Amino acid sequence: MENGVTNAFATHISQPILVDPKTHYTVGDTIILHGWVEYNAQPAPDVLLNFKLTHSDSDEAPVADQSYPSDQKGRFEFKFDTTNEAPGAYLFTITSHCLEIHRYACTYKNQTLSIQLSNP
Repeated sequence: MENGVTNAFATHISQPILVDPKTHYTVGDTIILHGWVEYNAQPAPDVLLNFKLTHSDSDEAPVADQSYPSDQKGRFEFKFDTTNEAPGAYLFTITSHCLEIHRYACTYKNQTLSIQLSNP
């Protein structure tokens, strides 16, 4: 009889942390959100993140959908120009997709933020 478990995977859990997010913008502003990726209470570099901005009251395609990794200090920044966007409620979701080497055992964690875009 074998001791141990076969095909057991540990879960890699990293999560995005927004830092002082602003939630109200005026049409024409650039939305700038920044933060860091936390893993075991430490900043995590090179974690793939997905940034999605959608209309809160619509099933339409996202107005922004970008993916890129955290930097060498575990930080990230998302920028989006609202010049051509309609006023209203938006939902920003950032999802951690883990390090490439941990992708097979990753738990995708996210953070969401409601954003209000107003007329100038």
